[in-house]
Amino acid sequence: MFVEISYLKQSTVVVLLILSVSAIGCLSATRPILGRISLNESISDGQTLVSGNFVLGFFSPGTSSHRYIGIWYNSDPNGTAVWVANRNNPVQDTSGILKFDNGGNLIVSDGRGRSFIVASGMGVGNVEAAILDSGNFVLRSIANHSNIIWESFASPTNTWLPGMNITVGKLLTSWKSYDDPAMGDYSFGLGVVNASAFIIWWNGREFWNSAHWNGDINSPIPELTSIDIIPVSFRCDNLTCTYTPNPSDRLTKIVLDQTGSLSITQFDSEAKSWVLLWRQPVSCDESKLCGVFGVCNMANIHILPVSLDSDQSPCQCPKGFAKQDKSNTRKGCTRQTPLQCTGDKFIDMPGMRLPDPRQKVAVVEDSGCQSACMKYCSCTAYAHSLSDGCSLFHGNLTNLQDGYNGTGVGTLHLRVAASELESGSSSGHKLLWLASVLPSVAFLIFCLVSFIWIRKWKIKGKEKRHDHPIVMTSDVMKLWESEDTGSHFMMLSFSQIENATDNFSTANKLGEGGFGPVYKGSLPNGQDVAVKRLAANSGQGLPEFKNEILLIAKLQHRNLVGLLGCCIDEDELVLLYEYMPNKSLDFFLFEQSRRAFLVWAMRLNIIEGIAQGLIYLHKHSRLRIIHRDLKPSNILLDTDMNPKISDFGMARIFDPKGTLANTKRVVGTYGYMAPEYAMAGIFSVKSDVFSYGVLLLEIISGLRNAGSHRHGNSLNLLGHAWELWREGRWYELVDKTLPGACPENMILRCIHVGMLCVQENAADRPSMTEVISMITNENANLPDPKQPGFFSMLLPTEVDIREGTCSLNDLSITGLDGR
Repeated sequence: MFVEISYLKQSTVVVLLILSVSAIGCLSATRPILGRISLNESISDGQTLVSGNFVLGFFSPGTSSHRYIGIWYNSDPNGTAVWVANRNNPVQDTSGILKFDNGGNLIVSDGRGRSFIVASGMGVGNVEAAILDSGNFVLRSIANHSNIIWESFASPTNTWLPGMNITVGKLLTSWKSYDDPAMGDYSFGLGVVNASAFIIWWNGREFWNSAHWNGDINSPIPELTSIDIIPVSFRCDNLTCTYTPNPSDRLTKIVLDQTGSLSITQFDSEAKSWVLLWRQPVSCDESKLCGVFGVCNMANIHILPVSLDSDQSPCQCPKGFAKQDKSNTRKGCTRQTPLQCTGDKFIDMPGMRLPDPRQKVAVVEDSGCQSACMKYCSCTAYAHSLSDGCSLFHGNLTNLQDGYNGTGVGTLHLRVAASELESGSSSGHKLLWLASVLPSVAFLIFCLVSFIWIRKWKIKGKEKRHDHPIVMTSDVMKLWESEDTGSHFMMLSFSQIENATDNFSTANKLGEGGFGPVYKGSLPNGQDVAVKRLAANSGQGLPEFKNEILLIAKLQHRNLVGLLGCCIDEDELVLLYEYMPNKSLDFFLFEQSRRAFLVWAMRLNIIEGIAQGLIYLHKHSRLRIIHRDLKPSNILLDTDMNPKISDFGMARIFDPKGTLANTKRVVGTYGYMAPEYAMAGIFSVKSDVFSYGVLLLEIISGLRNAGSHRHGNSLNLLGHAWELWREGRWYELVDKTLPGACPENMILRCIHVGMLCVQENAADRPSMTEVISMITNENANLPDPKQPGFFSMLLPTEVDIREGTCSLNDLSITGLDGR
């Protein structure tokens, strides 16, 4: 096998390098050779590794200027990536480097000092990263190449390559857009309930099902057997599927695109392009999906099966048209009243993707364009814009799309019989006066009542203000004036906060945080935010408030909640965060009906996301931070159910050169605090690891660790898990509401990692870098866990303890500030 390294867009240099390798058998010591890099080598932006049909290097997708490490087919002239290492963590410029850090981990770093772990070396020592002829990028032992420590095939993005195994729980995830490879709305994999069928999920809900595989045919996609050329042959057994191309030497890929469609394509070496052989499910881009005059609504395209017999179907008929066949969308819509050629009217359809073909007419005014259409009995619609002029459309129109995001969008004026617009007009005139007057009267009444209420509220507010007004402290002011918070950090007045939250209305209240209520707010630009208001009568929280500003403003990671701004106005202290529409993890995890929504793939994504966030806090952020209050209510979930760590009021900066710190004021939540921290005030990164372990076991079991309830013969979840683990009955810990068949090996691995994280001795617990490697690396050998901390104690839930000694059932603690 001949493998080479090349510089992108420098073919002359490529040839010289190849000749150099052939002639003298070596390259500069600073350049990677033979398709692999070792501990003292790196890949810079502009360099590539080539192995067989595949290339690895930095690239920018579409029109994006961001840089990513990816793999693509060598023959593909467009260089479309089939795998992306840092899909959620792009490099902002061309300063990116792929290299090993001092711990033997493979990382992507940039010129700004930021880095992202691609794969952990698991402490093996002498390792190398190599791209194989199969397109699999691996981390392996130099001494034994069969010892694969990590592989890209185990962490796919949106593409399934030949030879790659898809198992239950291992999912393809779509790109967010053509220009952004970040995780999108769609995922693909084997069914959890029925592992003999392929399923596409849209935001966690089933979107498409390949139907059941009976085991007698060679494909879990029965539709493939009905096409002329079967492009691939599947082999599925033991909850695992792989495939081989047909013919076997044809470059093939299966891709889940950003619209949720799964496609099988093969490369035409003569045309130098990819040929589409199969695609499901359909999208609005599918030709004539909704038939003649049928309008495909992009907002409803996720609703399958496609049917006209629903108001929420992606295929709808315009006004004046009726459904031709409810069971077949491709038959489209038919006119209820035929056109009369003279006297016809037009209905306006804004935001439409304009169809083709079209006739261009040289007129300036919209009225002139309409008149031009009326001259032809065959003209069924027209469109006019200052930029594109007048376009006429003739005959039956197809491929109409509403809500299209691309180019060629405008208002389509569709021609209908005059009678279609005249029906119901008389009753409309009768209601016109009421429709215009009543809203005005209601608005005046609303304004009067609001004015009286606001005035009373402000008077009461002034009477309640206490005598320690807060001013803009110097360190917060310096932060605001510096560039540390980024250009989007906002300093708002209290009146702006009031307007955003509708005067802190109860309808906008999201919940109660550690130091006060949290509201949903809407800024003038339409952006939704979460507004955290420090309780007005509380002396608690002033240091935590400033702590949160100074810490979070410097932190940027996809698994941390972003701080958008703040307000410091007399005694009003307010923080603005990015709004998380799916609330917090405890909202789903500890309520049985909602917990069933958390399928295994979603839980695993949450487990891994929290771990990545903690790795960033402990190791890669500008300030090394210990969170100290990790729990389900502090894990917020975005639109895609991705986890984001929140509430940094308790967080502490630590010296990376030191390992332990001590505090006289223990803060946090019982059930999640490490024993050395709760009992002696000693904390380290291993304190967060303990909290993470508790959280991991709660996610798998759906049970709280702390509380007045018992788990089996144990007083808390850790004791219950320890008892089951020692007796080999770990499977009894798994949440009974978890739907369908789940990957037992992966669940066992996660429970094993959770038990390692909650070990009583902090020195025995793994680091978060080791945790993520243990979870993602199926080949990693895990040590046996020792007994957990607090495993024989009954722990209270979220109890607020002040000075003094409090006896809490079996546990007696002195001088703790908990919550």
